[in-house]
Amino acid sequence: MLEIFPIYMTSFKQDRLIRVYLPKNYNEGRKKYPVLYMHDGQNTFNDDDAIGGTSLELENYLDENGLEVIVVGIDQHPKDRINEYCPWVNGEYCKKILGHASTSGGKGIEYVDFIVNELKPFIDNKYRTLKDNTAMAGISLGGLITIYAMCSYPQVFKNIAVLSSAFYRNQEEIEKLIKDTDLSLIERIYFDCGDKEAGNEEFINKEVLASNKAIYDILKEKVTNIEFAIINDAEHNYPFFRERVPKIFSFLRNNIN
Repeated sequence: MLEIFPIYMTSFKQDRLIRVYLPKNYNEGRKKYPVLYMHDGQNTFNDDDAIGGTSLELENYLDENGLEVIVVGIDQHPKDRINEYCPWVNGEYCKKILGHASTSGGKGIEYVDFIVNELKPFIDNKYRTLKDNTAMAGISLGGLITIYAMCSYPQVFKNIAVLSSAFYRNQEEIEKLIKDTDLSLIERIYFDCGDKEAGNEEFINKEVLASNKAIYDILKEKVTNIEFAIINDAEHNYPFFRERVPKIFSFLRNNIN
């Protein structure tokens, strides 16, 4: 069951559509549920709403598998996605991959603060949630902002899943943040990257994979329960992302039924 409604984002002075999945038996009792926050909300639950027409089909997957978790999808702002999912202005590593400098990014700090200080309290008040059992997952730039959120609020987001993360946009800053952050509260991380993210663009494939490996190498020294998978022949698009949906939830296996 999906509930869809707007929430006002104070920092951005605009409404943002929020999509909330509730387990099929939610209305049959008083049980409280863990919560998973996800970015790119339009592409999370069903194809009809997806940008480009292909989603993760998460509503069907959760219903079919009877997973007892509340999933909160936060819609992206299509024209401002890079800015909102990058905590900092794009750096030198980004220039190396793109082949030119980029001035995008820098709104990610406010975006994550909105999730923690405005959206999460609203969700915890409206629904029966386990307030201290909160996870986050993201794809591509959603992976970058998810790792940033984990580092900024490790007491909140203790279980993390990131697919095909575009760390390269803020490579230098996110590496430093991870190194400087106490991650002792983090319970588990699932982490992956395709070896053909850019299709036939071998240089970009190599650099994106190297970017992800660099982040993993730092994280594995700080978080014991971490899994990193290189997905053979996986490209950077939703048909490939959808195949890894079970992986997104396997890291929650001790938290949901």
